[in-house]
Amino acid sequence: MIEKQPNLVSGIELWQWQQQAKKAAINAEVSINEVDWLLTEVAGLDRLALRLESFKDKASIHLHLPFEVLKNLWQKRLIERLPVQYIAGITHWRQFHLKVSPAVLIPRPETEILIDLVQSLSATSPSLQKGHWADLGTGSGALALGLASVFPDAQIHAVDYSDQALTIAKENIDSYCQTNRISLYQGSWWQPLENLKGQFRGMVSNPPYIPSNTVLTLQPEVVNHEPHLALDGGDDGLNAIRELVEKSPKYLQSGGLWLIEMMAGQADDVAKLLRDQGCYENIQIYPDLAGIYRFAIASRK
Repeated sequence: MIEKQPNLVSGIELWQWQQQAKKAAINAEVSINEVDWLLTEVAGLDRLALRLESFKDKASIHLHLPFEVLKNLWQKRLIERLPVQYIAGITHWRQFHLKVSPAVLIPRPETEILIDLVQSLSATSPSLQKGHWADLGTGSGALALGLASVFPDAQIHAVDYSDQALTIAKENIDSYCQTNRISLYQGSWWQPLENLKGQFRGMVSNPPYIPSNTVLTLQPEVVNHEPHLALDGGDDGLNAIRELVEKSPKYLQSGGLWLIEMMAGQADDVAKLLRDQGCYENIQIYPDLAGIYRFAIASRK
């Protein structure tokens, strides 16, 4: 979203804007911490400089976007609830500094648990740490990069239906020099990977799981700016998950892992789908950071 180019502003001008932006944030019931987070990203200021306000004495500060654009985007944050990550064009996820745009969901801290679970479950099964792994619905490429970081000997196949999302994913994968280990595919779920049926050690996915009639009730930052393609899971929120349950056994090796993120309240339904399908065992449900059961894991028989 942001193109880096020479854009200079004096320290005192930026400080004055910071103070005004924080007052406006309070009035709009937006966290004032977002102002300083944004300045670390677009102005390269560290937390100490922001806390001591020492930056205001600088003759010039380089911004990654024009100052007027920054001010206009902050107004959109307050009035239209544009997520601050889309203003900066960046978000932090695990050890990664990822590019994001309204073409992709902003990766949440909770989704990091999928990679933690994969790493933990494979610790006693070295065979799971090699071979082919799939990230279905990759979006920004976060899960694919996470898989590549914990499985240095695996080949990752990342799929998304959106060409725009894949453009963002490619930039993120390129920036971490993982193009030789992460392959990108445009298509629906497993469909682009038909030539690899039966060869996958495992798959992860953060699919759309929100019921259609619930999407429009989400906070405006989400419903007005994040891609509905990655949110809307159909009437009961389980359309994509059903497809992943049904089709994954054709692609997974025996013992291969199946892991997804789901919505609060869907755990029992997802566990039943896995049991009824008949090709899975060791079905387990795990909680998120708030203790809510939102991750399902199973093994291919």
